[in-house]
Amino acid sequence: MKRLKVILSCMVVGVAACSAAAAQARYVISTDQIAATMSRMGMQVSPQQVMLLSDVVATRMSPILKVRSIERWDDQRMMARMECQNQGECLPFFVGLRTNQGNATPASGSSSQAYSSGPGLPSKAFVVRSGSPATLMLDSERVHIRLSVICLQNGAPGQMIRVTGKDRKLVFTAQVIDGGLLKGRL
Repeated sequence: MKRLKVILSCMVVGVAACSAAAAQARYVISTDQIAATMSRMGMQVSPQQVMLLSDVVATRMSPILKVRSIERWDDQRMMARMECQNQGECLPFFVGLRTNQGNATPASGSSSQAYSSGPGLPSKAFVVRSGSPATLMLDSERVHIRLSVICLQNGAPGQMIRVTGKDRKLVFTAQVIDGGLLKGRL
């Protein structure tokens, strides 16, 4: 019955108005909403620190957002992967977070381990930097391989980071041992 009413109203007002009325509404997700979500997760971020990498929309006015992961992008930015709590309300999206404009660090009392690459670490604790060459030792029970790799993230001793081969075809997760030395498993 409802569909019949839509068809009849389309005949009266015209096709252009009908297609606009039938389209589902999209609501823009703002930097304020993203900053509020970050604060709720224990990371103090202002809306001015949030960089939208593309237009982000949802099917309802104020969807509940959640942070899936946060990792270092470079020395002055982090990248957060976010999504709507109800997956039908928006697609997962990425946002950039500027750390040079204030404190984009975990709030006191929250655990920095909740973030995938430890944004609470001071930059001088890093012994490998994003873009720098390193040696990755891959070990299994009978095989020991040494690879020249390029770090994709900054890392401190004991931290897990992503690295890639010189041809950039494979990405590995490795533990930082010391400056330029990483360890992984086959």
